[in-house]
Amino acid sequence: MLDNFFNPKSIAVIGASRTPGKVGYDILKNTIQYGYQGAVYPINPGASEILGVKTYPSILDVPGKIDLAVVVVPSKNVMEVIEQCGAKKIDSAIIITAGFKESGIEGAKLENDLVKKAKEAGVRFIGPNCLGVIDTHSGINASFAAGMPAKGSIGFFSQSGALCLAVLDRALPEDIGFSKFISMGNKADISDTDIMLALSEDDNTKVILGYIEGVNDGRRFMEVASQVSKKKPLIILKSGITSSGAKAASSHTGALAGREAAFDSAFKQSGVIRAHTIGELFNYAIAFANQPLPNGPNVAIVTNSGGPGILAADACDKSDLQLVLLHKETTDELRTFLPPVASFYNPIDIMGDAGAERYEKALYTVLQDEKIQGVMVLLTPTAVVDVEATAKAVVNIANLVDKPILTSFMGKKSVESGSKILMKYNIPNYSYPEEAVSALNAMYRYHVWINRPEKTYPHFDGLKDKVTQIFEEVKEENRERLSESEVHEVLNTYGFRQPKSLIARTSEEAVAASKGIGYPVVMKIISPQIIHKSDIGGVRINLNKKKDVENAFFDITTHVKNIMPTANIYGVMIQEMIPGGKEVIVGITKDAQFGHMIMFGLGGIYVEVLKDISFRITPLSQEDAHEMIRETKTFPLLRGVRGEAETDIEAIEKSLLILSQLALDFPQIIEADINPLLVKKRGEGVVAIDARFTIGGD
Repeated sequence: MLDNFFNPKSIAVIGASRTPGKVGYDILKNTIQYGYQGAVYPINPGASEILGVKTYPSILDVPGKIDLAVVVVPSKNVMEVIEQCGAKKIDSAIIITAGFKESGIEGAKLENDLVKKAKEAGVRFIGPNCLGVIDTHSGINASFAAGMPAKGSIGFFSQSGALCLAVLDRALPEDIGFSKFISMGNKADISDTDIMLALSEDDNTKVILGYIEGVNDGRRFMEVASQVSKKKPLIILKSGITSSGAKAASSHTGALAGREAAFDSAFKQSGVIRAHTIGELFNYAIAFANQPLPNGPNVAIVTNSGGPGILAADACDKSDLQLVLLHKETTDELRTFLPPVASFYNPIDIMGDAGAERYEKALYTVLQDEKIQGVMVLLTPTAVVDVEATAKAVVNIANLVDKPILTSFMGKKSVESGSKILMKYNIPNYSYPEEAVSALNAMYRYHVWINRPEKTYPHFDGLKDKVTQIFEEVKEENRERLSESEVHEVLNTYGFRQPKSLIARTSEEAVAASKGIGYPVVMKIISPQIIHKSDIGGVRINLNKKKDVENAFFDITTHVKNIMPTANIYGVMIQEMIPGGKEVIVGITKDAQFGHMIMFGLGGIYVEVLKDISFRITPLSQEDAHEMIRETKTFPLLRGVRGEAETDIEAIEKSLLILSQLALDFPQIIEADINPLLVKKRGEGVVAIDARFTIGGD
């Protein structure tokens, strides 16, 4: 679909300029100076030739076929150019021109018109407001970037042209090779998902990097990313994550969900490797592009200094990597040539006086150990170390094994020559040990992703009819929030166990309800205006006798009336008090880009303060539910500590899967949470103590 953007036989630069320094001049110059073998047609009605190339007044005057148009005319003229492209049967265009939706309301209208016009003309385009496109293997530099990156296997796309320039500026002196370099601009037509698919099919691309500020279709993004990431590493830097899309949310789940949670969940579920900085983006890219993936988490560290070894070990402890003990045979072999004061375990400290030969023998010995699946080589530039010779020694060993080797030759000037040797022979080198650990950890996590079995998606049938009726009644009454009894019916229909509950409108009814349920009981205020009952003193627990219930009824209703005099108080809910168990929260919220998300976390009144939570986007798989519980700090408490019995974690997983089903069954759910969901001992299930639902839309 995008072949003419990267392998065109002819290119027209529409708006080519004779003036050095202008974008139209720079693009034409770049197009003809980096080895592109096809025909180039500058278009400028006021010139007969530019840079020695015959120039035409219009693309309609060009005698031959044109595969790709690069448009650098003022925004008001772009529409006419696209119309001419259609007439000339040019199906691909790169619109460099700015002045569209990034410039305001009028620009946004112009961009909408451009999209319609291009569709009518049969023209697909990248941009507008972009830097351009580079393909190092076909020699195309249809951009106004200053320079051409080296040939390589890294494909890069970016929504920001400025970031493209920054990445290029770093890549050029370090000789980091790229296959393709694509500035997306406003993404008015061709999107990042289109580019991801194209790069996944590109034989010259081994690793895909991207910078995005947002996505137009979250579900489509996840679908494509899941497909692409199974074929090639997909590493993305996402900006603009701090603003919450749920400022007015009434549930805990809605209040805690934002752009960060949505994108983080989308990336996890679709195999995207997330970089949090430009530095990480580069660090991961050179590792994936140049080294084989580790077959497991077991790594070794070879160092000539204890301090960096400890830093690397600390970083490993915070990652998924494991510093394992070497086999005895490996340790015995190391003892035959390392000094007696060396460390023979892991990290392996070969001492500050280590030369290239000692490094080479130690690295070779460690890599022969079948337990070791990757090695990091650390070097501090001591007075006796020969940096270049050591780099060559590492290269020699790397050629003998199929295990990843990452290095950290620490420093700058004194290790520069060694670093260049390492990079020349595809050994990633990092300034600091923690960077090497982070990159190797990303490689291991990707190994896990591509080797994991297909996900399983449980489905729960026959649950919709009764809840459909409830939601329709709520909509007919122009309400958004479900009443206590409606929430009870929804949860009951979908199989959630709940405490015995009765509604009481007077203290006498409260006493009778408590007697019927059996002491001790819990009392909660009922009012459509009150969402978080605990926040205003609307809950009393452990009521053990008649007098407790009478006093609690008076206290709650009086207190709430004083605080919220306009609230409609329908009475109180008397509930069975469930002993034991641990409190968690599960919930649903709706993201504008990705749809419904499911939340799990530590429950109770402190959830928004402690924020020990995890999210996933629906539909949830069995594996998603399993993972999101285990990635919280709460998990060890659920598993049982200091002799406590393990809680029913499988029942929590089932609850999350049922909520996912509920969200899929009813797109009109805006937010909901069950808080607390009381988790009993293993085999005893969970109890939905309190819950709230908000619906809207269709």
